Amino acid sequence: MAKVEEIFGSMVFNDATMKQRLPKETYRALKNSVREGTPVPRDVANVVANAMKDWAVEKGATHFTHWFQPMTGITAEKHDSFISPIDNGTVIMEFSGKELIKGEPDASSFPSGGLRATFEARGYTAWDPTSYAFIKENTLCIPTVFCSYGGEVLDKKTPLLRSMEVINAQALRILRLFGNNSAAHVTTTVGPEQEYFLIDKELYKKRKDLRYTGRTLFGAKPPKGQELDDHYFGAIRPRVAKFMAELDEELWKLGIMAKTEHNEVAPSQHELAPVFSDTNIGCDHNQLTMEMMKKVADRNGLVCLLHEKPFAEVNGSGKHVNWSLATDTGANLLDPGKTPSENAQFLLFLCAVIKGVDEYQDMLRATVATAANDHRLGGHEAPPAVISMFIGSELTEILGAIEEGRPYNGRAASHMRIGVDMLPVFRKDATDRNRTSPFAFTGNKFEFRMLGSSQSIAGPCIVLNTVVAEELEQFADALEGAQDFNAALNELIRKTIREHKRILFDGNGYDESWIAEAERRGLSNYRTTPEAMPHYVDEKNIALFSKHKVFTEVEMRSRCEVHLENYCKVIRIEALTMAEMVRKDIIPASYTYLKRLSETAVAIKEACPDVDCAMEINMLKHLRGYTDSLYMNLGKLEEALGRVPEAGELEKAVYYKDSVIPIMDALRAAADEIEKFVGEKYWPYPTYGELLYSV
Repeated sequence: MAKVEEIFGSMVFNDATMKQRLPKETYRALKNSVREGTPVPRDVANVVANAMKDWAVEKGATHFTHWFQPMTGITAEKHDSFISPIDNGTVIMEFSGKELIKGEPDASSFPSGGLRATFEARGYTAWDPTSYAFIKENTLCIPTVFCSYGGEVLDKKTPLLRSMEVINAQALRILRLFGNNSAAHVTTTVGPEQEYFLIDKELYKKRKDLRYTGRTLFGAKPPKGQELDDHYFGAIRPRVAKFMAELDEELWKLGIMAKTEHNEVAPSQHELAPVFSDTNIGCDHNQLTMEMMKKVADRNGLVCLLHEKPFAEVNGSGKHVNWSLATDTGANLLDPGKTPSENAQFLLFLCAVIKGVDEYQDMLRATVATAANDHRLGGHEAPPAVISMFIGSELTEILGAIEEGRPYNGRAASHMRIGVDMLPVFRKDATDRNRTSPFAFTGNKFEFRMLGSSQSIAGPCIVLNTVVAEELEQFADALEGAQDFNAALNELIRKTIREHKRILFDGNGYDESWIAEAERRGLSNYRTTPEAMPHYVDEKNIALFSKHKVFTEVEMRSRCEVHLENYCKVIRIEALTMAEMVRKDIIPASYTYLKRLSETAVAIKEACPDVDCAMEINMLKHLRGYTDSLYMNLGKLEEALGRVPEAGELEKAVYYKDSVIPIMDALRAAADEIEKFVGEKYWPYPTYGELLYSV
């Protein structure tokens, strides 16, 4: 590997490269457009495009693409070469400002939730100059937004950028009230922790369920799973270490600050975490990270599984998003400082987050609702489906003192000693971490832990940005006209705590008693996607996003439709895959083994008439019973799939949840029992033991 300093950002048309390659006037004009949020003038775009093309060609690029993020959850790209013919039959390499600024892909083939008819094909991509262009596999990739011919938003980037502008405007109002006139811009920052599995590619190819759905639809629990807690933070195996090293290099070339990597809890499970960045770039980088994980794994004879629950009864994969607010002067607005009880500005921003999460908990829950994440949320490995906030004992005590109007005596700084004289004493944190909390304060940021590993971080960040902006706006409206600022501030903080403390919980979120307690507090508990998604378009949510011009009502309803449609498609694909595996592979394997047992019993009886063959007969009865159950439920599943109602997507989703998934569960239960009895050489698929311990 080359030196990190030499390769980092080498494939990115970043600020340093622009300074080097653009005329000063052009560079200044481009930065002004970015800072002010105004369109880049065509003459400026022409100069930028030419410099970008020259740089890309020098790096070996032959094509360019507008790289965008449709509502599929993944990225999209259409490649065009730089070549342009000239009169003598040769070509030149050309790239104009027009091509840089705007593209026109077919919009009819992407999810739109009814925004577009099938025959309405035209869509537009538009350059996002706030995110750097980069080279990927000899193609210059230009980050863009994506919209329909009529202007409706068809992507995840556009509303994210809108939400960032909204929270910037409202956060600046609050800062001005506290006398901060130096900050010119406030941005949200993110650091997504990406969990994933690595398995052997050859074994992956032998599993239809993994190939078609990304998860195992069948699989008996192996003798050893994660019971010994010996994988988490354990020594990284050579094959995995090689993958991680190659992945780091690819990500560093793209300017992605891959920082921390380690083994996760489950066998074959790992995690990669970057250094935080602004939310727009962080979202782009996470999409690229997931893509590169798959490509680097493939080069190493591996497959990277990003599904939230690829293996039953084994820890699933999430994507914890660390979210915070920062000024362009380098201040973290969620940093409590040494004396948080005296930091009124921090307490006000903290209260804005508390109030926003409480009032819009249903919306936040809906942003992480997918068919895949339904397998993960609510288990004893991930946050419950109930949203609550953990802020730590010190902040809890401070807020309690404020609510009750009593002095806060504070905590003396405590230190920890390790017990070995040579080791230094270090300051003890004021509070422990709570890994069961869906939304936890972790010192100077919040960690939203409900996201699934395959999800784009854009959706939850859009909601967080917008709801916190709404609360900051309400706070600013109340304080800007106050005659006594300090008195009004104290009363506002006190009122917010009193009205929204129900969302605060520092106990065990996995405990069933908390679910009952949450219900008493009036917190929502939407266990599945069909229960959660309808609340995406609740009247208050539509009013909020319309008010701040992040989404129109039509755009919100279309997104709800897209998510429900995707849920139905995923369940249907899984059900059809199960049916094929049962019909073509599992039942034949069971009958082959039954035949072998029968032949063995007959042979024993012929050779030794006095032997009763009780063991063989019991095994035959046992295995035949499960096989009959399998066959019976296969018929039920096929019948249920034929009765899907011709109705709206919500009605279909509810039908799949209530009428199809229970049959799928019954099929799996029978097949997994059969697997425990059938001899290894008769079983048609690699087992959990092989898959989880193959790398």
